[in-house]
Order: sequence, then C-alpha cells, then structure tokens
Amino acid sequence: MAIALAALASATGSRADEWPSRPIRAIIPLSPGSAADVVPRIVFEQLSAQLGQPIIVENKPGASGTIAARAVAVADPDGYTLLAHSSAHIIAPSTVANLPYDPIKDFAAVAPLGNLPNVLVISPSKNIKTVQELVALGKTRPITFGSIGVGSPIHLAMERFRQSAGFQAQAITFKGAPEAMIEVMTGRVDVYYAPVPAALPLIRDGKVLPLAVSSPTRAPTLPNVPTTLESGYPNSAYRFWIGVFAPAKTPPAIVNELNAEIQKALQAPAVRDKLAKLGVQPMAMNAGEFGKFVKEELKINAEIAKAAGISAH
Repeated sequence: MAIALAALASATGSRADEWPSRPIRAIIPLSPGSAADVVPRIVFEQLSAQLGQPIIVENKPGASGTIAARAVAVADPDGYTLLAHSSAHIIAPSTVANLPYDPIKDFAAVAPLGNLPNVLVISPSKNIKTVQELVALGKTRPITFGSIGVGSPIHLAMERFRQSAGFQAQAITFKGAPEAMIEVMTGRVDVYYAPVPAALPLIRDGKVLPLAVSSPTRAPTLPNVPTTLESGYPNSAYRFWIGVFAPAKTPPAIVNELNAEIQKALQAPAVRDKLAKLGVQPMAMNAGEFGKFVKEELKINAEIAKAAGISAH
C-alpha cells in the first residue's frame, strides 16, 4: 500500500509539474463586451503568452452567472478549466434559490484581477451637486436608482450606501446599463451607480454629474470625486471585483502557479496600461488571501441582501 500511495503521489506531482501541456478553457458568465469580460480577456492574453499555451475564452451567460459557474464546478480539477467571475459569484447564494453549487466549497480561489469602482451619477437638471445633498433629499422622499437586476452588484452597492446613510430609495430595474444611463440623463431616474468606464464620456460631456465612487479609495480616472467613505458614511464602500477560480480539489501547486503567473501578467506594462484606462484598481493577493477575501465578501453581501429584504428566488 505504501508503494502504491508513493506511486500515486509521484504521478500526481508529475502531472502538476507538466501543467500546462495543452490549451486552457476559461469560462466567463457574461456576454462579450462587459467589464467582467474585457478585463479577464486582457489578462488571459498575457497569461497565455507566459504559459506557452492558448487560453480559450468561452462566454456562458444566463441565470445570474450560475450556468457558467456550475460548468466549472463539475469540471475536472486539473487546471485546464477556469472561471473568471465577478463579485456576483458570491451574491448568488442570497439571490438564487436552489443554487446547484457552493461558491466556496466547490471552487478554489485562484487570484483577483482587480476592483472596478462604480460612480454614482445624476442628471445636472436635478440641481444636486454633492452626495450629501442627495442623502438630504432621500430623507424627504424615496430616491429612484437604476438597477440591472434584483441582487446585482450595482443593486447591492446602492443598498450598501443607502443603509449606511439612512435614506429612502426605490430600485428601477433595466435590462442593462445603457438603458439605466439614458433614464438618469433624462432625469426620469434620479441616480445610477455606473461602471466608471461607461460613465466617463458622459461625465466629460456634462451629461451627468459624478457624486461619489463606491470603492474604498478614489478612482484613478476620477481623482476629484470623493468616495462615499470620505463623504462621511461609514461602511458604505462596495467592491465590484473580478477574480479567477478553478474547480475545488485542483492541485495546490497548480493553483499557486496560476496565482503567481496572473500576478506577473498584471504587472506587464501593456496589461497595466489597458486596465488603468478602464479604471481597474489592483488587488494583489496570493491564493490563500484571495480565498479568505471571498469568504468575507460572501458574508458582507448576505448581510446587505438580508437588510434590503432581498431573498433567493
């Protein structure tokens, strides 16, 4: 038995040492063109060059990202199937009934790709210049805000801020960000927590005004816009992050090598430049640190959803 176990360990180690010896499949739960699609593609292009193997990106949108996540959860844990997902990955337990996987137990957290700040925007026609003025208004009548789905990261970002500041708000759901932005520009909806890259051109053209950003620190592309924390609202920051996961039981050697290679890819000048233009903030963590971060985020999002009365459906 000892000889057999030694042989098995040797074979497993050999396979890990040989990784990667063939193309890697990376599944993304959103349609092409979204931030959660563009950011991983930028990193995977560099990662592929470093590993000497193609990384085939496959988009599997639908069912709040659960179709893509399940496909990875049941894949062979050999390092050849990866999931590039956003913070929506750990929101799912609070919003999706009968989730067919556990976002913690069924995945190995590999590495974060970065945090993408959202910016709270409003039409100039509202005559509100600061986030404090918005909060004051929200204490007299409900603030309407754009959402792209109950329990989506943008929805929870606004709920996090609302719960901290103590004002009234009503979510108005749209199919996507473009529709929400149009309604804010016209003034039919008060505010929207927009991805910074999407909001920047409209801010520059004066079509919307930025009030605050959701992230713990200011967005590099909007250096003069304060965070909600700076504006005086504790526990109001919300991270919209993107990270890479592998199936549970993927050999630790492969997970750690992937993490190291991803960190290296994120430091490549071309990658850093592209991500900076998108407003992506670095989140350097080893695999263990990222795993702990994901567990903490799961708990935080569950608390936000519960306080907002959002339940799995």
